[in-house]
Amino acid sequence: MFTSKPCATPMPTAPTLSKAMGSSHPQPEQYRQVLGALQYLTLTRLDIAFPVNKLAQFMHSPTDIHWQEVKRLLRYLRGTTSLGLTFTQRSSIKLQAFSDSDWAGCPDDRRSTGGYLSSKKQPTVARSSTESEYKTIGNVTTEIMWLGSLLHEIGFPRALLAQLWCDNIGAVYLTANPIFHGRTKHVELEYHFVREQVKLGRLTVKFISSADQLADGLTKPLGTRLFHRFRDKFRLHPTPTSACGGV
Repeated sequence: MFTSKPCATPMPTAPTLSKAMGSSHPQPEQYRQVLGALQYLTLTRLDIAFPVNKLAQFMHSPTDIHWQEVKRLLRYLRGTTSLGLTFTQRSSIKLQAFSDSDWAGCPDDRRSTGGYLSSKKQPTVARSSTESEYKTIGNVTTEIMWLGSLLHEIGFPRALLAQLWCDNIGAVYLTANPIFHGRTKHVELEYHFVREQVKLGRLTVKFISSADQLADGLTKPLGTRLFHRFRDKFRLHPTPTSACGGV
């Protein structure tokens, strides 16, 4: 693929990939080897986190259509080998997180995909968009608490309040509402965990519009304009090819 023609995005917006598409790939081990390598790359290339997660869901039985999408992803990387994470010195170390979920986005099992610095299909089916979003909020809260504790252990002052941004108004209201609604009993564990952090003053959950949601590209494929905007927000910029953030 070194001489392949680069493409602007790592995955098309349509059609949605499913396990029933295409015929069996004649070399499934090749498919698994490439996806296994790409999973390591997502540590510094968050722009490919969603397509890698999606394509990895077909490792047990890849088809020729899935393989075509893997090659498209490699073509995207071919044209963006200089991109890497950019870190700059800032005066504030306040923790901020962005949480998003694509409700029932998988056509095979109708499970949702959550995004927050990574992309991951949820282990159970969500019965509403609010439930899907709130499950992801619970996962993000766990990461925030761990990261805050880690920073404190290595000498940084403990952050007074972490901020989590979510584009689902129902999920945001649920984090602050002291009344537990009967229709949300099936997410009781996540509810109590997040509510406890909010009550202790360690976390605040605020609404953000979908247009400004950094985690949007971790839950679904985006068109060229939206994808490049999403990528820029992650501070993925051209770097020297020797930098560890590059490919």
